[in-house]
Amino acid sequence: MGITKTAGFTKTQNSIATMAKALGHPARVAIIEFLLNTPGCICGDIVNELPLAQPTVSQHLKELKNAGLIKGTIEGTAICYCIDENAITVLQQYFGVMAGTLEQKNNNCC
Repeated sequence: MGITKTAGFTKTQNSIATMAKALGHPARVAIIEFLLNTPGCICGDIVNELPLAQPTVSQHLKELKNAGLIKGTIEGTAICYCIDENAITVLQQYFGVMAGTLEQKNNNCC
């Protein structure tokens, strides 16, 4: 969305859309799954887990970080990544409300 288009939506709507857009690529979903299943922060192992070149993985990590889904800390010459638990909580609450609303509606419109 362009800058002028986002002004008409709430901060939460824009935030959810940004996170959803970041999750719109299978490599990014794979990165999130890898980070969820690995204890602690990961520095270089992500490239070994994906069938992608290091610069491509770095670009996907950048997109996830910009969307607020992961955090990165600099340790020496490496950047270590982990899940941003606050972002996951926001998504969990949003989709939980959505699921609850659908359960309450219980209509068969389509």
